[in-house]
Amino acid sequence: MTATDRQASLISTLPGHFYTDPDLFALEQDRIFHTSWFCAVRTADLAEPGRFRTVQVGRESVLVARGRDGALRAFLNICRHRGAQLCTVESGQVKRSFQCPYHAWTYGTDGKLVAAPNLTSMPDVDRTEYGLVPVALREWLGYAWLCLADEPPSFEEQVVGAVAERLGGTEVIDGYGVDGLSLGRRISYDVRANWKLIIENFMECYHCATIHPELTEVLPEFADGYAAQYYVGHGAEFGAEVEGFTVDGTGGFGRLDGVGDEHDRRYYAITVRPQVFVNLVPDHVIVHRMFPLAVDRTLVECDWLYAPEVLDAGHDISRSVELFHRVNEQDFEACERCQPAMSSRAYAAGGVLVPSEHHIGEFHDWLRTELGV
Repeated sequence: MTATDRQASLISTLPGHFYTDPDLFALEQDRIFHTSWFCAVRTADLAEPGRFRTVQVGRESVLVARGRDGALRAFLNICRHRGAQLCTVESGQVKRSFQCPYHAWTYGTDGKLVAAPNLTSMPDVDRTEYGLVPVALREWLGYAWLCLADEPPSFEEQVVGAVAERLGGTEVIDGYGVDGLSLGRRISYDVRANWKLIIENFMECYHCATIHPELTEVLPEFADGYAAQYYVGHGAEFGAEVEGFTVDGTGGFGRLDGVGDEHDRRYYAITVRPQVFVNLVPDHVIVHRMFPLAVDRTLVECDWLYAPEVLDAGHDISRSVELFHRVNEQDFEACERCQPAMSSRAYAAGGVLVPSEHHIGEFHDWLRTELGV
C-alpha cells in the first residue's frame, strides 16, 4: 500500500528501523538527549548537604549533588585526571567531597578540585579549571532538570511551555503544588522496548478498552479510544459511581488544596518531550521519568506524590498506587510485545495511525526534525 492508496483516516508511522537501529539510537542521544532538558532527580531525594545521585543522560553519567551551601548542582561524573568514573554507586552521601577511586583526585561538592596526591608541588594547576565539568540544572515541579548542551534551549519554552500548551496555561498545574508534595511510592520498571514505543503508548488511548479494564472503569470515556492529550485543556472525567482514582474506584484523599472545582474528579495527562509523563488527579500526582539505556531497553521511574499530611497520618495509599501500577505493567507488556516486531519485514515501512492517534504523527514529525532525517 502506498501513501496515495491509503485511506484518509490512516496516516503512516515511523518505519520499523527507527526502533531497532543502534546508529539511529546514537543519533537520538546526540541530537535529543544531549540537547534537551531532561528530568533527572526528585530534589527532595537530595535534601541534605552531601546527598548525591548519578543518572544516565544519553551516553553521559551525570552526578547531581547538594552542596554544603545548600545549592543543587550537576556535573559530568568523570574525573578530570584520567577519565575514571568518579561515583560508581547510584546514590549516597559524602561529608565534604568526592574522591576518585583511581588516583584520589578529590572534588568539593561545588565541583572544585580540592586535593590530589602531590598537588601542592604543582602550583600552576588551576583548581577551578580542572574541577568537574558542570551541567546546566533547573528546578521545577520538585525535580532537577538537566541539560548537557553548552547553550541550553529556553527552559520556559521547552518544558514549561509544553505543560502550558497541553493544559491551556500553567495556572492549572500550579494548583497541584507539585513541588510541595511528598513521595509516597516509587517503582522502577526495566522495560525491554525502545523509548519511543513507550511515548507513543502513553499518548494514545485507542488501546485502553483492550488492555486497561481498571482504568476504563474509573475513566469511562477512555473506553471510546480518545486519549486525554487529544484535546487541549481537557481532563477525562471520573465515572458517575467512582469516588476516587483508585484501583477499585473507592475514595482517595479528598483533593489537593489548590485544585479547583473545575478540575475535581478529572484526570489530566501531559507529555514533556523527550522523556517525562505527568498525570494529575485531584488527590495526587504521578510522574514518570524515562531513561533510555539502549535501543531496546528503557528504565522508567514512576513517582506517586501526595500531600505531606496524607503520608504523615499513615494513610494506606496502596489502592491509589495499584491503579496506575497496573496500567504501567499493562502498557509496558504491550510495548515489549511490539519491540521484536519492529525488525519484521512486515513492519519495514511502518504501520498506521487511526484518527484518535493522529497527534502521535506530530511527535514523529518533531523527532524527524530533531534528527534531521
